[in-house]
Amino acid sequence: MAAVLFTALSSTSKFWLTQNLSSNQIPLCGKFSNKYVKHPIDVSRREFLKGVALMPMVLSPPPSSDAREIDVGAFLPPAPNDPSFVIFKASSKDTPALRAGNVQPYQFIIPPSWKQLRIANILSGNYCQPKCAEPWIEVKFEDEKQGKVQVVASPLIRLTNKPNATIEDIGSPEKVIASLGPFVTGNTFDPEELIDTSVEKLGSQTYYKYVLETPYALTGTHNLAKATAKGNTVVLFVASASDKQWQSSQKTLQAMLDSFQI
Repeated sequence: MAAVLFTALSSTSKFWLTQNLSSNQIPLCGKFSNKYVKHPIDVSRREFLKGVALMPMVLSPPPSSDAREIDVGAFLPPAPNDPSFVIFKASSKDTPALRAGNVQPYQFIIPPSWKQLRIANILSGNYCQPKCAEPWIEVKFEDEKQGKVQVVASPLIRLTNKPNATIEDIGSPEKVIASLGPFVTGNTFDPEELIDTSVEKLGSQTYYKYVLETPYALTGTHNLAKATAKGNTVVLFVASASDKQWQSSQKTLQAMLDSFQI
């Protein structure tokens, strides 16, 4: 039922829900206040009670972040080129999209003290694979002192009608981030927040890299992103930090971003 209701929502509503679901910030029934209501709406008592009954199915938070109790260094191998990191190589056992063949395997390095976050079923795309129409979260890792990283995947059709398009086929780095920016910030994207762009070539795969300063972002005031396209999917790696985290973790987050490849 939750998946049906979620599918019926607009893209904007879905994105707001996914970001707040992933951060446990959605107010549950009984916690709404008048600040959420701009105009009074006349509804019958029965309609109101039906709505309240359905809300928990749509707005329930994801499983507790207690899944973070184990450092990734306890189960991931050391990175070959830098033993101060471990390496995460995503496989079909890690995400629904990889099991469905909708996303190609990817990898990146992580400090061993970081922890993996559990992704709620409705955010992972599990309910819609392999024909998802909206972006979903693949994996997410966090360290309270350093920041967080996540991999977001989007159906290629949202950006171009050309099958198996490369990132260059979609357009310039600026055009791509204009479409994917909200999935970096967690809410809206302002072109003025884009500080720098670059293009990286690894083998036959091209990546667009971004540096953003996002004072109003839900993800953090500092964001690094790296995007590429392969098959029918655009894959986005995002590293985020608050001002306090950024002071000590900028180089670490940059190293993680640089290591990402598909």
